[in-house]
Amino acid sequence: QVQLVESGGGMVQAGESLRLSCAASGSFFSIDAMGWYRQAPGKQRELVAKISSSSMTDYADSVKGRFTISRDNAKNTLYLQMNGLKPEDTGVYYCNAEGRTRWPHKNFGSWGQGTQVTVSS
Repeated sequence: QVQLVESGGGMVQAGESLRLSCAASGSFFSIDAMGWYRQAPGKQRELVAKISSSSMTDYADSVKGRFTISRDNAKNTLYLQMNGLKPEDTGVYYCNAEGRTRWPHKNFGSWGQGTQVTVSS
């Protein structure tokens, strides 16, 4: 029904920046809330940042002041600007979207495939 295509991951040094993108495609009525999650090796997946359909945002304490989540509703695309990256930011980053299908507008949740972010010191 909906596919999330991520891009922008890579390997950088501590202090550098990276911008992740997540484009939603497929057949759906709307995308409502979206978010970025990450999973470090041997750890649970955790919320990094989320954004509502009206662009209200929420961040994990560990990334506040460094990361910025945004969205382009016309393009159905989610972004995560990551500045001042730290080694502890290393992990697989996943895009999540909640929305509604085409008629009869049932709620759905989708996950991207994940993109690796590696920050070296």
